[in-house]
Amino acid sequence: MTEQPTSYERPQGVDDPTDTRGALLRTPATGAAALPPPAAGQARTENKDGKNDKGGLDGLDGLDGKGKDPADSSPESGSGSGLGAAPGSSPGTGPGTGIGSGSGTGLGAGSGTGIGAGPDSDPEHSQPSAVAEPDTHRPRPAPEGIPVQPGSEARPERSAGGLDRRGGGQGTTPGRPTPMRRDGDRLRFVGAATRRIARGLDLDEIVMGLCRATVPTFSDAILVYLRDPLPVGDERPVADRVMLRLRRTDRIPEERDTETGFAALALPPPDPAELTELSAAIGELCEVRPGGALAEVLRGVRPVFADNPAAHTALPELLGEDSQLVIPDGQRAILAPLRGRRRVIGAAVFLRRPERIPFENDDLLVAAQLATHSALGIDKAVLYDREAYIADELQRTMLPETLPRCTGVRLASRYLPAAETARVGGDWYDAIPLPGSRVALVVGDVMGHSMTSAAIMGQLRTTAQTLAGLDLPPQEVLHHLDEQAQRLGTDRMATCLYAVYDPVSHRITIANAGHPPPILLHLGGRAEVLRVPPGAPIGVGGVDFEAVELDAPAGATLLLYTDGLVESRLRDVATGIEQLREKLAATAQLTGPDHPPPLEALCDEVLDMLGPGDRDDDIALLAARFDGIAPSDVAYWFLEPEDAAPGRARRLARRALSRWGLEDMTDSVELLVSEVVTNAVRYATRPVTLRLLRTDVLRCEVGDDVPQLPRLRQARATDEGGRGLYLVNRLARRWGATRLSTGKVVWFELNRS
Repeated sequence: MTEQPTSYERPQGVDDPTDTRGALLRTPATGAAALPPPAAGQARTENKDGKNDKGGLDGLDGLDGKGKDPADSSPESGSGSGLGAAPGSSPGTGPGTGIGSGSGTGLGAGSGTGIGAGPDSDPEHSQPSAVAEPDTHRPRPAPEGIPVQPGSEARPERSAGGLDRRGGGQGTTPGRPTPMRRDGDRLRFVGAATRRIARGLDLDEIVMGLCRATVPTFSDAILVYLRDPLPVGDERPVADRVMLRLRRTDRIPEERDTETGFAALALPPPDPAELTELSAAIGELCEVRPGGALAEVLRGVRPVFADNPAAHTALPELLGEDSQLVIPDGQRAILAPLRGRRRVIGAAVFLRRPERIPFENDDLLVAAQLATHSALGIDKAVLYDREAYIADELQRTMLPETLPRCTGVRLASRYLPAAETARVGGDWYDAIPLPGSRVALVVGDVMGHSMTSAAIMGQLRTTAQTLAGLDLPPQEVLHHLDEQAQRLGTDRMATCLYAVYDPVSHRITIANAGHPPPILLHLGGRAEVLRVPPGAPIGVGGVDFEAVELDAPAGATLLLYTDGLVESRLRDVATGIEQLREKLAATAQLTGPDHPPPLEALCDEVLDMLGPGDRDDDIALLAARFDGIAPSDVAYWFLEPEDAAPGRARRLARRALSRWGLEDMTDSVELLVSEVVTNAVRYATRPVTLRLLRTDVLRCEVGDDVPQLPRLRQARATDEGGRGLYLVNRLARRWGATRLSTGKVVWFELNRS
């Protein structure tokens, strides 16, 4: 812990319970100087401002939140556990154990079991002896914001021998662990512990914060059980029975043990870098039986000591039959239920060693405070995990899971969210196969990185896919996206870049809507920022978009990205684009002028340019390596829509296959080409196109001016036609039909033998 709590008391000879080293509270060495005792009747004095000064012990609230346990009487009746004295008694006297007289348990001197025990008290509760000093105590004002606790008028006195009566007149061995005796110690510890628990964001961090905050300052070991599965918010649990699973155990490592440890716990020697696990002697999973002792303790919510009758029966049910090996005797174990907003979600068990002093009644309040903060934090962490899961699923479904394998181009992509706490955004990328072995490359960015931005991004991406299927020019696609954004709302703004690559002509057509320009990395290592008209963002309305057609040589790499890659609080867009261009050129030099860098490695190198302060927005990155299709691997013809067209198509296909050395595919290709061309010339009014492409597969494309797409159907035995597409479906590797603005294209692919 890094917190430094403020104490309003004079320094005491004990370590700070919130020490960053996690040390136990220890008493000072015998003979250390002690605070001078107050004069008789000086427990409550007037300061120079005329205000009452409260005593040096700040009491914790009772179990009922009003400064006392509801089971006890009021301190004025002579039997309560408050901090005040009973009527007619002097401070620090009487048979009771409070600061005043009475028979209850409190913080004063007496013969009971309070912090200030009498002569018969346990030596573990004692303070070191000190020489009596003259009563030179000066009153000090009560600190602001700390209300005067009831009964704080009394202060414990020193004995005749100069020993603090709270310690029973006995000293302790230096370095021995002692309890948190003062209320100020407990307050500081609870404050630091709750801050450490509150720092956790997910479930594991919160549970670990609870363990690290309590071990070894408050307890020597802790066991944390949580429901399995954990309920989420207001959802009703799916399972009929309640199961508790051991989530984490923590204890003082063996190398820090000063004594023998738990008397009956026999565990193997621990790894030097790890703690000894208590799970070796306890059960990992238990069922909370309705009406059982464990269910009753959890229903009661309040922490209880292990010697409580209900807890004595509940602990074996929780920890298993061998729990007696772990639970020490007496009040050295606390069972604290963990209750969230709606229901009990688990339990925590705090343990102290047999040689250490047992827990006190005020320690129940500490355990209750820690359990409450931990349970509420766990409840919120489960809700956060559910929201993060929904966000991840939304983002994953909005972006393409895999990129398509297109002819003549290789693709790679990356997506990075803005931060772990904002995992969704409006950035997207896409690669859409088009007729004629072309491919559409899209990258866009919706304003913001919220769930709303992700939802709008999904709608725009779906619209872009639909428009691409119509084979519209890039500028027309952006125009329709602009109209769609206006229909979604007046403030739905986005940038988008839409490019179409043709591997046959080695050309690329690009239209831009307010997006950062793409960068083309040539084969020789030269990186070029393409000059594309910027255009207006999508959603502005009433603007025209312009498309440009550029060369896309084989071996070149086109990089499309969003502004999160080049813009941040530390640099503007122009500077970021120039740095990206230099990064691409430097990366290309590593592989030489004749070999382009691998796509996946290139994407990783690009993302490495991001510094610690450059992640202000989410990032989408799409890289396309242009391989193209050589002219020698393309055969293209026009066929007149006449009866002789199918026969001519068979002859042309046979010659092309012979030139490519694919004679063994002649029969299959001739049959399928004849069927597809026959269907095209039956309804076409303009020349039919036939194109063969030789890549890793053999692709055949037949285009006509009829917009109606063919439909595969099962021909009956008496039908004379309707079997052409059935043959294509059975013999081809893949086939399909795409509607164009001027008609349609029917294509099929065959594996090369």
